[in-house]
Amino acid sequence: MGERVEARDEWHAGDMGCGELVMVLRRKLRDMPGEVLKVIALDPAAPIDLAAWCRMTNNELLEVDVANHSYWIRSRTNWS
Repeated sequence: MGERVEARDEWHAGDMGCGELVMVLRRKLRDMPGEVLKVIALDPAAPIDLAAWCRMTNNELLEVDVANHSYWIRSRTNWS
């Protein structure tokens, strides 16, 4: 197994549901174009929801650690 992705910042979303989670996540990623954010999300649907949201919004889901509820997401560079 390779090394962990280096994240510029970390955000603990707790048990926030998908709707609220992706709204806050969007604001956070928009403020850090091209950078990596580590997200800790306890919602049971997070693995599916975050992967789908990243595909739909052109953000890159780099790594997932389901056991630790951790997701590394690279923010897209163009938010205009």
